[in-house]
Amino acid sequence: MTHVMACIDNSQSSLAVCDYAAWATQELDAPLTLLHVLDEEKYPAAADLSGNIGLGSREHLLEELATLDAQRARLALEQGQHTLEKARERTVIAGAAFPEMKQRHGHLVESLSELEKEIRLLVIGRLGEDSTRGAQSLGSQIEAVVRTIHRPILVTASSYKKPEKVMLAFDGSPTAYKTVEMLAASQLCEGLPIHLVMVGTDSGDNREALDKARSMLLTSGFVVHAEIRQGEVEMALHAYQAEHAIVLLVMGAYGQSRIRQFLVGSTTTTMLRTATMPVLLLR
Repeated sequence: MTHVMACIDNSQSSLAVCDYAAWATQELDAPLTLLHVLDEEKYPAAADLSGNIGLGSREHLLEELATLDAQRARLALEQGQHTLEKARERTVIAGAAFPEMKQRHGHLVESLSELEKEIRLLVIGRLGEDSTRGAQSLGSQIEAVVRTIHRPILVTASSYKKPEKVMLAFDGSPTAYKTVEMLAASQLCEGLPIHLVMVGTDSGDNREALDKARSMLLTSGFVVHAEIRQGEVEMALHAYQAEHAIVLLVMGAYGQSRIRQFLVGSTTTTMLRTATMPVLLLR
């Protein structure tokens, strides 16, 4: 069985991750797993000093340093376990069934890659505990996670607000239609009004594409508001969000058009960085 998997650390954003994960696990009727990964670069495993024979007086110092590293790693693992237990308490209070807890010592991206087959939806904060970046930034590992993990990813806002309206960024491309199909088939946004927004010229071709996407969502029972906006993609989407009090943005994670580029022209990265709402990435 696949799970909603939430990445938990000691950052402030983990509170919102817990709350969005609790919401998602109830909407999807899927079990919840809380994952804590202890970075092995920051907290290395015990060092192997077998190659240091003959260093004389330095050998004892290296052994002491290795012991200290091992102690720091052990304490960090214990702190991570405590953080997971607190996260479990929070998600249970928010309505989630008793979640599973996992703890790994390694790299976040590699750990998620190993667990990918278990993931139905990945929930992760925009900034991690080691981030020194400002509010309108992305944590250093978010881009690598989105590149690597071929599962829906919910990048949370800094605080939780229950999604009541959804904006789907659409550009008429084959990949955009796939995003529409995935959203239409998902339980996550079932019953929520969908605002289907296309940024571009108000042409016959664009109207036809928008109507086709709207029909796909209507067939699945959604209430759909479809609109074409002109201007720069990011500014137009942010303006629409503010006007309509949108709580959740849905986008395709990859593509070649302006609205779906990721790391090449990078409109998606910009939206992740500047959005004040959670962003659900589908591919």
